[in-house]
Amino acid sequence: MTSVYAQRRARLAAQLGAQGVAIIPTAPVRSRNRDTDFLYRHDSYFYYLTGFTEPQACLVLRGDGSSTLFCQPKDLEREIWDGFRLGPEAAVAALGVDQAYSSNDIDTRLPRLLDNTDCVWFPFATHTGLAAQVETWLAQVRARVRLGVQCPTQQGDLCALLDEMRLVKDVHEQDIMRRAAQISAGAHIRAMQRSARMLRAGEEVREYHLDAELLHEFRQHGSQYPAYGSIVAAGANACVLHYQADKALVRSGDLVLIDAGCELDGYASDITRTFPANGKFSGPQRAVYDLVLASQEAAVAVTRPGKRFSDPHDATLAVLAQGLLDLGILDVNRVGSAQDVIATRAYFPYYMHRTGHWLGMDVHDCGSYVEAGEPDVGQARRDPLSGEVVTQRPSRILRAGMCTTIEPGLYLRASADLPEAFHNIGIRIEDDAIVTDSGCELISRGVPVKPDEIEALMRDLA
Repeated sequence: MTSVYAQRRARLAAQLGAQGVAIIPTAPVRSRNRDTDFLYRHDSYFYYLTGFTEPQACLVLRGDGSSTLFCQPKDLEREIWDGFRLGPEAAVAALGVDQAYSSNDIDTRLPRLLDNTDCVWFPFATHTGLAAQVETWLAQVRARVRLGVQCPTQQGDLCALLDEMRLVKDVHEQDIMRRAAQISAGAHIRAMQRSARMLRAGEEVREYHLDAELLHEFRQHGSQYPAYGSIVAAGANACVLHYQADKALVRSGDLVLIDAGCELDGYASDITRTFPANGKFSGPQRAVYDLVLASQEAAVAVTRPGKRFSDPHDATLAVLAQGLLDLGILDVNRVGSAQDVIATRAYFPYYMHRTGHWLGMDVHDCGSYVEAGEPDVGQARRDPLSGEVVTQRPSRILRAGMCTTIEPGLYLRASADLPEAFHNIGIRIEDDAIVTDSGCELISRGVPVKPDEIEALMRDLA
């Protein structure tokens, strides 16, 4: 049976042109300090085409479909220190490539793979030094043109092809992402319940206690590592968008915002929940939470095939703009109607990010947010806040198999313009959605999102 990776290589090869050749390296090992490396993580493009997780590897794919892998050679002494290496001899059968060589030989063998091709493809602006390395390899080919060897005369950005392939997830990918979301949902539940349990026992709770619960649950269920640095933000810290879990106290009466997801077999999850540290929302907290949840529900309703990627964001803004007026957070006498709030971006001090992003092998996954082949729409306009002149571009049309987050929020920092009851309330609700034939599947709802259900979860600590 042909592996999913071989199928992807075949699809990509068909797009390179008969005389095209693609070079796809994996990520380098990165030093953390004097004698320690960061935990290794492969390059997503390379893994997408090979399923291979070792460092110092490179895939070469030609337009005729033939594939060559360069990988670390077997070295028993180094394997004692660093672990098992597959080696070139086993790579052909294990990975389904046509041939494999030692990465030590790449500078002599790879130029020969460029012989008599017309275009060399590689990921632009992705690997430091790769473009210069390609020029070095091409120079070796040019040195032999008098022998009748043709040297490539064109270079293409391989990201343009692979991004389109990765944007729509196949069944294999969707299954992994569902499992990753399930693990992450369990981690959020674990953190919520520990917060309530410790506070009820009169124990000191800090953000790192809750972060520890996340990490435990991720690894307990087979996730390799967090998909990104977990955000565990208590009280006013929840108004800092990319706050990292630290040592701040979690106090009874605080809200806690946790934005965390695991990575499983190369695929990320990305979930945010906001909950009362002691298990009970206050009146103002509940009012703002209900507004954010209503805006998410509006976004979910328009996340379906045929809609634009921008439609969930527009739906979110419509609900948030009216809600900010209804709660008195924005003064109707100063900012006007909900339509005026959107037109002037008066909401921006409280909601400053988009409502979603692509999700997949990378947390902010690859893929254009603009629909290719459509003309610019409308006139150039000046942004009311930045003053920048922007031209409206047609947003991407959603298709079944695309995966996106849906993550509205409100961040109410203490200020003289804001009613004191709302000071330092930061709320974000984020779910992972797979676009289906008729709508979308929220794969992260293993952790509750409705406030009554969150309170019940934190009250019933079986």
